[in-house]
Amino acid sequence: MALADTTEAAERMALVLTQGGLQKATARVLAALLFADSDSVTAPQLAEGLGISSGSVSGAIKMLSTVGLIEKVPAPGSRREHYRLREGAWATLMSAQNSTVQAMFEAADQGIAATGADAPAARRLAEMRDFYGFMFRELPALVERWQAERSRC
Repeated sequence: MALADTTEAAERMALVLTQGGLQKATARVLAALLFADSDSVTAPQLAEGLGISSGSVSGAIKMLSTVGLIEKVPAPGSRREHYRLREGAWATLMSAQNSTVQAMFEAADQGIAATGADAPAARRLAEMRDFYGFMFRELPALVERWQAERSRC
């Protein structure tokens, strides 16, 4: 895996991803996959290129695979598993977020029921519920519009 002249940009990307909530190793693995010079990389290549443990890479790969950002790909002639960023990864991630958005909506709704509709907390929870309800309704159409736009390019 060669990052060559893009090392600084990849590390900046990893920092942004970390600030967005990803674990540091996971953010660095994702950034490395984004900036890789080849279509796919192996876990040992990631560990060596990033200077992190194979366990950290393994955990990052598991997490990124679970949310649909990366996938295992065939590599004829290689005994190692190869990974790449999935085509359409970002839309897949946002689609998967729908369950998280729905859970946040439900948690806020349950909070309102627990506090009582007239409590100060209920007003804050209602804003949260309304926001996540809006997101839950709008995300599918937004992803569809993105996919339609991509197919025109």
